[in-house]
Amino acid sequence: MKKQLRIIVFTIGTTVAIGAAPANATLVSRLGGTAVYDTDLNITWLADANAGAGSVFDDGSNTIDGRMSWSNANAWAANLSVEGFADWRLPTMDVNGDGIVIDCSTATASSCLDNEYGYHFYQNGIDTSNPGPFSQIETNNYWSSTEAGTSAWLFDFTYNDGSQLTTSKNYNGHAWAVRTGDVAAVPLPGAIGLLGAGLFAMLSVVRRKSSA
Repeated sequence: MKKQLRIIVFTIGTTVAIGAAPANATLVSRLGGTAVYDTDLNITWLADANAGAGSVFDDGSNTIDGRMSWSNANAWAANLSVEGFADWRLPTMDVNGDGIVIDCSTATASSCLDNEYGYHFYQNGIDTSNPGPFSQIETNNYWSSTEAGTSAWLFDFTYNDGSQLTTSKNYNGHAWAVRTGDVAAVPLPGAIGLLGAGLFAMLSVVRRKSSA
C-alpha cells in the first residue's frame, strides 16, 4: 500500500507541473495550422501572410494579389474570423506607444520586442526565403498600424531585406493579421483546482486504507 501511495503523490505533482509549465518553442502552430503563436511577443499570427488576396477588401490595381489601401487593410483584419476568434488587427511597430519605432537590425532582442514586424524578421528569422510555418509571405510593403509622424503616413515593412519604410495611407500594401495573446485552449484555474481536489480525495482514501 505504501508503494501505491507514492505513485499517486507523483501523479499529482506531475499533473500540477504540466499545468504550469511554459512552452519552450518560440513559434507554435495553432488552430490546425491556420495560426502561429509567438511566445516571446505574446501574439498570434495568421499563418497565411497574404490571406486578404482576392477578398472584397483587395482594392489595388490587381484585385487578386492582396495589395490594398490602409483603410481596407484595417477593415479586412477587423472583419476576419478564424475558428471563432475575431479580434484580429494589423501588427504594430511601436508596442509600448512611445512614438519611437525601434530599428531591429541594430537593436537588442529585448528592445526589438517593441516592433512586432521587426522581431518577426530579425529575431524569429522569418522572411521570404525562410517562411517557417507561414505561407504566402510577400516581398515588401506590409502595412502596420503605426503612424509615421502624421496621420497621413504609416510605417510598413519589407520581408525581402527587413527594411521599414514610411508610406502614404493611399498607397497599396499587403496586410498580415495578428491578434494579442494565444488562441490555444488552456485549462481554467477552477478546472485545475477541481482536478487537484479529486486527486487529493483519492489520496485520502488510500491513506485510510493503509492505516486500517
